[in-house]
Amino acid sequence: MFIKLQQLLDSTRVLDFLAPLALRLYLAPIFWMAGMNKVNGFEGTVGWFGNPDWGLGLPFPTLLAGLATATEVGGAILLVFGLGVRWISIPLMITMLVAIFSVHWGHGWQTIADAKFCMFNCADAIDASERLSAAKGILREYGNYDWLTGQGGITILNNGIEMATTYLIMLLALFFIGGGRYFSADYWIARRFMNKD
Repeated sequence: MFIKLQQLLDSTRVLDFLAPLALRLYLAPIFWMAGMNKVNGFEGTVGWFGNPDWGLGLPFPTLLAGLATATEVGGAILLVFGLGVRWISIPLMITMLVAIFSVHWGHGWQTIADAKFCMFNCADAIDASERLSAAKGILREYGNYDWLTGQGGITILNNGIEMATTYLIMLLALFFIGGGRYFSADYWIARRFMNKD
């Protein structure tokens, strides 16, 4: 019985290219949008990187903003084509670590505040829940609430580490497994020049 189950699992390996392909295609537009937002507002990005009062207060803000922008835009392109996936995962993971510790850390875990599922920093989630109730009340009284919520509910962004950590874990997986077979340039380059399958 165990052997048959193992053989069944082994037979699925012909599809093992799907996981890295899915990870790459999921992450690429995220980094593309983040990078292009930095490109389109580069002066503001530099200000945010450098200003200690309302920004990150990082040294060499122009250099670091340029590196982050290039990493995200270039990383998105490389992920789409599956080129240098393991290599580009490293600077992308660094950008996620910087985001986690310098931007999101103080806001706890959740990206969207939800007091019902609070793991830690629950006071902020409860406060966000109260602000959400107040915002909904204002919108019901003074706005077209049905139109505003026609495509989804109103939320309060908590800006916690949840999404950046998720992207970090996905990049870590890509670092170890690479771009996958068949649908990555890395696979075809390795196959052509290193005679690997």
